[in-house]
Amino acid sequence: MGTETKIREFITQNLMVFEKDVTFTDQDNIFEMGFVNSLFAMKLLNYLESEFKVEIEEHDMDIQNFSSVVNITALIDKYLK
Repeated sequence: MGTETKIREFITQNLMVFEKDVTFTDQDNIFEMGFVNSLFAMKLLNYLESEFKVEIEEHDMDIQNFSSVVNITALIDKYLK
């Protein structure tokens, strides 16, 4: 399973919504859509560091890096290179 797929699955399983059939694209800003909150952001950070065996540095702790599946994947790919 690829990086993007793992990230998408994690986000989908942890969305803060009450509707069953929520859809979003890999480019959608999940924070602007109201699907996630700051607690989710910390959970996401913990997941990413654990799943991909990386330590995300403070200068990369910008909300934009975590706002979409595409941006998160790019951030993780940067650490995996």
